[in-house]
Amino acid sequence: MSIVDFKEVSTVGLESSPVAEALAGLRANEARYFSNKFERAFETYSAEERPDLVNYVAKVLSDERDIVITAKALEAAELEVTGDQGPIRWTHVFYEDGLAVNVLYTLAAGGKRAVGFKLSEGMEPPVELEAFKWARQKSKLAGTIRGSYFVVKGEY
Repeated sequence: MSIVDFKEVSTVGLESSPVAEALAGLRANEARYFSNKFERAFETYSAEERPDLVNYVAKVLSDERDIVITAKALEAAELEVTGDQGPIRWTHVFYEDGLAVNVLYTLAAGGKRAVGFKLSEGMEPPVELEAFKWARQKSKLAGTIRGSYFVVKGEY
């Protein structure tokens, strides 16, 4: 387990990625969001340490949209925070190709539930995600991030 520092961006855990610096910036951007919005540290684990989190994200993608991410998972994180609609479980997986996938899942019935995709700067959408429309967002930590999402309909 390591706490992501968004002031001193590090590629530790992401070194095998061809876009390690951009992916580290993307991961730091997520850490800053959770620190600012929820006053929570963003802790990541190697994918080998937390295969349950990688498998959970893979199951949601498969069940909801028949999506299988082919890139190797490098790190995973899960935080439970309190939002407007009650407790939210937020699960993240960072992949070797520069993709980050998160599942936002409000635990109360009828709450927000969605899968978000973020592409590291310079990364093209992987084949399995080509059908999505991508919005651009600027980040001091991650450069230009492209993102997309879909609403989760099932129970997980």
